[in-house]
Amino acid sequence: MNTQQELPASADVVIIGGGVCGCFIARELARYQLDIILIEKGPDVCEGASKGNGGTIHSGVNTDHGTLKATLCIKGNRLFPEIAEDLSVPLKTVGSLIVATSPEEVPLLDDMLENGRKNGVADARIIGRDEIARLEPHVRAIAAISAPSLRIVCPQRLVFALADNAAANGVHVGVNTEATDVLIENGKVRAVRTNRGDIRTRFAVNAAGVYADKVAEMAGAGDFKIIPRKGEYYILDKQAQWVSRNIFPLPGEHSKGACIFPTVDGNNLVGPNSDVVEDREDTSTTASVRRRVFELARRLVPELRQDDMISAFAGIRPTTETEDFIIGPTAVEGFINCAGIQSPGLTAAPAIAEMIVAIIGERTELKKKKGFKPKRKRAPRFADCSRKERDKLIREDPRHAHIICRCEIVTEKEIVDAIQEGIGATTLNGVKFRTRAGMGRCQGGFCRSRVAMILARELGVSPEKVLLRGSGSHLFVGGTKDLRKIVG
Repeated sequence: MNTQQELPASADVVIIGGGVCGCFIARELARYQLDIILIEKGPDVCEGASKGNGGTIHSGVNTDHGTLKATLCIKGNRLFPEIAEDLSVPLKTVGSLIVATSPEEVPLLDDMLENGRKNGVADARIIGRDEIARLEPHVRAIAAISAPSLRIVCPQRLVFALADNAAANGVHVGVNTEATDVLIENGKVRAVRTNRGDIRTRFAVNAAGVYADKVAEMAGAGDFKIIPRKGEYYILDKQAQWVSRNIFPLPGEHSKGACIFPTVDGNNLVGPNSDVVEDREDTSTTASVRRRVFELARRLVPELRQDDMISAFAGIRPTTETEDFIIGPTAVEGFINCAGIQSPGLTAAPAIAEMIVAIIGERTELKKKKGFKPKRKRAPRFADCSRKERDKLIREDPRHAHIICRCEIVTEKEIVDAIQEGIGATTLNGVKFRTRAGMGRCQGGFCRSRVAMILARELGVSPEKVLLRGSGSHLFVGGTKDLRKIVG
């Protein structure tokens, strides 16, 4: 369970940042005889850019050839099927269409297809209006690049699975643990200072997302600046099934453009935009951006309606002036950057982890650890089971018969497991992103108080101590009746 456990005072490697890159790096390093600590300033892993992500594993067609992003994107896409199987994370290969809606745009498809072929995307091709209509009846376009190798994943469940598997293989994971300084002695990393004390270390890996430039400055290696870019996404009701694959417009200078695409859980998503913001924590969504994004997306799917939207979220991308990843050693011995990880960062993350491990391996001997456990087995979601499978689960544990979230069909047993297993949830959002309780049509109107009471019971705290997402986000200030009776 994810409690505030004491962290060791020293480690071979300290990873700063518990997003998809930090957790992939932790899991990959766990294959070796190393003492590893991963620290995350938030109340859970997957609290930053990785949470505000659409979950696309890109094909690499529209990633600029010759960039580090392109190389790692192609490699990462090919690594994902085995990783998803090992971690029991749902992954679907759905493909994509990058569409031209006017004759003037068609020549640009030829250029993009050539870019993709240079990157190594061999199965992409240009298709015409008739085939587009057959594949995606609601899409309006005159030509498109079809890229069958695009995949989709739930980014939150992926990061939780990576952290769980890393911890099962000996990695110490510290949440609510903020890096406040990197201590350097004679040009070498000596310790990472945190709000919970110093951690002596030989290597510090900077995977701090939108704060990566600030962490680099702490180490005296701050030769880049993060430019925060907000992207807002809009979740549609499951009944609004407009597309079955990712539909992209031709990309702009800083973004792949407002698109519409499916998720592994059956919703369509619309978005994102890409607007520079000053506040690195500003994950608000706005009516003005929503109108703009839907207007752009309706150029691709004219029937798209804002009325189908059930929720919205936003993420902050850690872009840089170069628009490429910044990965590698620095002039400070032992300090390694993993910065500027914007799209297709989720796709590239497993390849980024291998790259970081290779960098460390050039600087110290890495010995494989016996007994590394690559697999993380999880029971299928109750909602995905057949009637026969559900009956079996209920016989094994009657808590499966108690449906807490009616929209997404999440059981009490699944919520308890989310709290008790691995890097367990300690907040309402932690439960939501692990189980989908509260992510359906009513957006928690039925289940939120019930989940909160289970959290209070399992964590051994009063309901007033239960948090939505972290410090200060209390759900209750007092009671008018005993809410514990809701869950027994």
